[in-house]
Amino acid sequence: MNETSEILRNTPTKKLFVSYLIPSIIGMLLMAINILVDGIFVSNGVGPEALAGVNIAVPIFSILLSISLWIGMGGATLYSIALGQNNLKKAQSIFTQSFFLATFIVGTLVVLLLWKQKEIAYLFGASDEIFPYVKDYLQIILIFGVVYVIENILSIFIRNDGNPKLAMIGLGVTSVLNIVFNYIFIFMMDMGVKGAAYGTGLATVIGVLVLLTHFFRKSSILKFTKLKFETKIVSEILKIGLPSFIVEASAAVTIIAYNITFMHFVGAVGVTAYAVVNYMHAVFLMLFIGIGAALQPIVSYHYGAKLYDRLQQFLKLGVITGILFGICIWFVGWQFSGSIVALFGEMPADVLAYTTKGIMLFFIGYLFLGYNLVYAEYYQAIKKIKLSSVIIVTRSIVLFLPLLWLLPTYFGGDAIWLAFPIAEGLTAIGLIIARNRLQALKPLKNKPAEPVLNVPGA
Repeated sequence: MNETSEILRNTPTKKLFVSYLIPSIIGMLLMAINILVDGIFVSNGVGPEALAGVNIAVPIFSILLSISLWIGMGGATLYSIALGQNNLKKAQSIFTQSFFLATFIVGTLVVLLLWKQKEIAYLFGASDEIFPYVKDYLQIILIFGVVYVIENILSIFIRNDGNPKLAMIGLGVTSVLNIVFNYIFIFMMDMGVKGAAYGTGLATVIGVLVLLTHFFRKSSILKFTKLKFETKIVSEILKIGLPSFIVEASAAVTIIAYNITFMHFVGAVGVTAYAVVNYMHAVFLMLFIGIGAALQPIVSYHYGAKLYDRLQQFLKLGVITGILFGICIWFVGWQFSGSIVALFGEMPADVLAYTTKGIMLFFIGYLFLGYNLVYAEYYQAIKKIKLSSVIIVTRSIVLFLPLLWLLPTYFGGDAIWLAFPIAEGLTAIGLIIARNRLQALKPLKNKPAEPVLNVPGA
């Protein structure tokens, strides 16, 4: 049995969960801070219009991240299950296929988006006034798009290969250098929003180089093998990773829908206010994705190894962590909304007032978001894709989009902020009500036992 398997099987559940959770949370936070830093530096160094322009382009990050999570989490789940089954050659083949599949898909997409970047910008909600900023930022981000996805893929698989600390360090190097480069390019070299984009791109290249050091570890199972796409493996990667794709892709849809709605019902004040809230949301959303990223290698391994009792304990730890994170974030927004807005520099009085109100309403959604996402990510990790997808689509599309239009139509512009918390709250209530139905997941007699949804408050 390899070293990674020994650790996963024999480490006490709480200790093992924390050992994955802390690096995962820090790594995801650092990834989100890359986006947040761009917003803060652009707002303070260029102006509110530039901030709105960069926010219009932010869905590109969500699109690229959605693809890397789709293939990365799908492939990594299969990778860890193969490790649990002690099938190392299969695990290495899964990694190789996942890496090159993601590179090919993103490379093709980047070419198409560069070709139609003006149309994409206006589709995302740009106006003639904001478009020049969107163009300057979007073009450079797309050029570095493949590198950005490679970094995410490598960090996911390195975490699954028993090295969550290096995954965190690689993302940490990227984040720190992004701050340094942003300051140099925007404030010292006066490059505007182009400086923010170049800073992010160059920092990501160096982060990838750090992650590549994992392949020199003697204990590393993660290796490239001869590339041979297997239809069954590729199909499973795409199927299992689909919930992760939906989470991030729906985030892009959410941003676009919010921008369009704010522009229609509130105007430029609403778009600028939402830019501030959205930058914070990008950070907090990554916290919850980080919980899932910590659970996934542990859960998938134990599922493959059929260690179901320990699996139940990890589910409980994940749910409790998600709920506690949600409460803490809501409290921060409720008590420190003014300080959050101040990070983005001076704002006109009307923008400041509307943003502060928005934070206090929008952050209510975090009370439910962690609960919903942990369930979705857990079911994805044990290959119950339908359950995971239903949770995600319900909260992000089925409930959210109608609410986003109906609430301001009947209750005014302030009600736009409530679409997110109401959608998350209704989804959580639906999960609680569905507890008895989910008991149908219990295995039939004489079949291997699979973990059942049975956690406090579920």
